Amino acid sequence: MIVPLSEIRPDQLEAIIEQYVLGEGTDYGEREFTLAEKVAHVRRQLEAGEAFVVYSEVHETVHIMSRGELGDPPLERGGPAGPGA
Repeated sequence: MIVPLSEIRPDQLEAIIEQYVLGEGTDYGEREFTLAEKVAHVRRQLEAGEAFVVYSEVHETVHIMSRGELGDPPLERGGPAGPGA
């Protein structure tokens, strides 16, 4: 389930993003980016709706997933029911 950013305290969101950035192991190309730069990049993706904070009720874990990884993103908790609902 997608968790709206408005439901996450700023310090919690920062920790979630840092955990994601430190664990992702992504190659950013020739230039090395600082942790702060990587966190800012992920935050922009979240704010733009290109990535989402996703909570797994089964595993009781939180992840950040891109729109591509999700396909059609699941509905946000408390969000609209979507077209045709």
